[in-house]
Amino acid sequence: MSFKSTVKRHQTMVEGLVALEPQINALVEKVRKCLASGNKVLFFGNGGSASDAQHLAAEFVVRYYKQRKPLAAIALTTDTSIITAHGNDYSFDTIFDRQIEALAKEGDIAIGLSTSGNSGNVINGLNIAKQAGCMTVAFTGQQGGQLLDSADQCICVPSDETARIQEGHIIIGHYLCEALDEGLS
Repeated sequence: MSFKSTVKRHQTMVEGLVALEPQINALVEKVRKCLASGNKVLFFGNGGSASDAQHLAAEFVVRYYKQRKPLAAIALTTDTSIITAHGNDYSFDTIFDRQIEALAKEGDIAIGLSTSGNSGNVINGLNIAKQAGCMTVAFTGQQGGQLLDSADQCICVPSDETARIQEGHIIIGHYLCEALDEGLS
């Protein structure tokens, strides 16, 4: 493996993202309407995807590029007391469910990140969010996994390589932030 081959894999993934532009722009409009209606976006995932969820929620609440009012977003991956208590008392497979039941309301958007599309707790969380009247969105890898059929919208990064998928998720998330900055400034 060389640095050049790694860059080439990045380029291939980024070129593949361009084909997702209509789907991503549709998500931008849905998020814009959600926020304009006084609703919020809930982000969640595991491992690196948990970090991406936190990162994107921070960009919404604090700012991306432009000074603007905070945008309502929550990362369900940040409260270690809730996560560990729920994992201990119930199950790791349902760690996001209880938070969604407590915090989500009709009109919110729940975005679950899973590189495989098969993370049980992300699938369960999106199912609970759908029951609460939320629009559900999955950010996955190329195959989509089980989330392809269970989320209202599944954005599949064109790669089977976990690192490239995560990089694709953050590119999409940053574009979402930038588009919202433009539309809300």
